[in-house]
Amino acid sequence: MTHSASSARAQPLDHGVGDGFANLLRSWREAGDARVPIVMGIVNVTPDSFSDGGQFFRTEAAIEHGLRLHDEGAVILDVGGESTRANAEPVAADEEIRRILPVIEALTANGILVSVDTMKAEVARAAISVGAQILNDVRGLLGDPEMAAVAARSGAGVIAMHNQGVFGSAKPMEIDPVAGCIAFFRRALDVARKAGVAEDRIVLDPGFGFGKSPEQNLQLLARFGELETLGLPLLAGTSRKSFIAKIAGADDTDRLAGTLATNVVAALAGAAIVRVHDVTEHVAAMRIAAAIRGADTSK
Repeated sequence: MTHSASSARAQPLDHGVGDGFANLLRSWREAGDARVPIVMGIVNVTPDSFSDGGQFFRTEAAIEHGLRLHDEGAVILDVGGESTRANAEPVAADEEIRRILPVIEALTANGILVSVDTMKAEVARAAISVGAQILNDVRGLLGDPEMAAVAARSGAGVIAMHNQGVFGSAKPMEIDPVAGCIAFFRRALDVARKAGVAEDRIVLDPGFGFGKSPEQNLQLLARFGELETLGLPLLAGTSRKSFIAKIAGADDTDRLAGTLATNVVAALAGAAIVRVHDVTEHVAAMRIAAAIRGADTSK
């Protein structure tokens, strides 16, 4: 498919694979101030993840891990076959597909809502073919020129993440982080609209830890609510990120307290989804955050 063909307006399916995601987001919106952020569990099918070090690289281990996260309360499972940590080596599409397809197929067979964490349209198509309902694109639809068309034709949900750097780069932003994210998202949404992606199934992710200094990550958290200006649900992906360790002095395997703190801040500012490694703790924390947000302060 040529670039021009992929950017042409695609015709969504009558019953898109992302309908369940759209309904989930609709229910979240309708819950008002007391709405509880949706917990998304992370399933890394990689040998070099920054957080779990390939602990779930084997197919069976990844499936078991995903089922356990679902049992703990994860409403969505995000399955990825390529590490996006700084200085990570790129993975070929066929290898990425080999890693994740059996995992996605097994999880969706259990009735679980699954997103595929990929920046490649070829991988996204393969994942959708075995049941994935959401495309989590760390390029925010501005990388692979076919990604938006894949989402539109399938009706899949989309998580568009801000990422202004080169793959694997840790170079920080050179402009105000909130303004930079908003400008990036406007471009991503323009691509989505032209391709025919329905806005009721788009979520925006400011990309904590991707091309941002620790201070810029903190600024994004402190001003998280400003990103609501675009009128779309927001995802917070701070789980076990290095800026947490730098502030709290935690090691690579002990970032839970810092992650909980950052996600509660995001939840109070209106986050719709928190993407996490530690599900049980976040299910409880998100309920508390929702109760605080919805508390009657008139008395």
